[in-house]
Amino acid sequence: MPNSLPIRLMLVDDHPVMRAGLANLLVLEKDFEVVAQCDDGESVVGLWQKHKPDVCLLDISMHGIDGIEAMRRLHAVAPEARVLMLTSSEAPEDMAQALKAGAAGYITKNVRHEELVAAIRDVHAGGRPIDPTMQDAAHAPRPGSLLTDRELEVLGLMREGFTNTEIGRLIGTSTRTAKAHVAAIIEKFGVVDRTQAVARAYDLGLLKAAPPRPLPRRL
Repeated sequence: MPNSLPIRLMLVDDHPVMRAGLANLLVLEKDFEVVAQCDDGESVVGLWQKHKPDVCLLDISMHGIDGIEAMRRLHAVAPEARVLMLTSSEAPEDMAQALKAGAAGYITKNVRHEELVAAIRDVHAGGRPIDPTMQDAAHAPRPGSLLTDRELEVLGLMREGFTNTEIGRLIGTSTRTAKAHVAAIIEKFGVVDRTQAVARAYDLGLLKAAPPRPLPRRL
């Protein structure tokens, strides 16, 4: 019976030593072949389209656009692309954004060699591997998922700097109720004020698609 085709890999990391070491390590596996490498997020889409790898290993922290934005761009043109984030970031927010952007898995760089190899094979087979050290974070609800639809609407208005009175007028409720929604958002995000709540929402990707609202007519 003939041997199966190797899993063709693309490596994206802006640390040359790390990328070279990773390539040298992975090609020791008989079923792996490194077919493309680059050191910046801008090149990801073009390089993927040129080589059509089976699995792309993508770092998050890079010069220029980061790995999460590169993942979004790649997913927009090639939703079938299988990408395993391989990063030093253990931040749950980074993992959540990467998976939301279309990544098939998330592994940190302190993972053992055999775990990385298994994760690559898992992604290739259609799995969704998560670093063992981040399993709890993967299953924990994101702060944004705790917000009600009304609170998400209020959050968008907070982003635009509306006062509680203006928010109340825009959503058709009282100033007191609007203030209560703002307070609930701040509490759920675990921050101390509006500014931090909005910053936290940007980190979670909750505000990027929020359409602007017109200023309310002042009476």
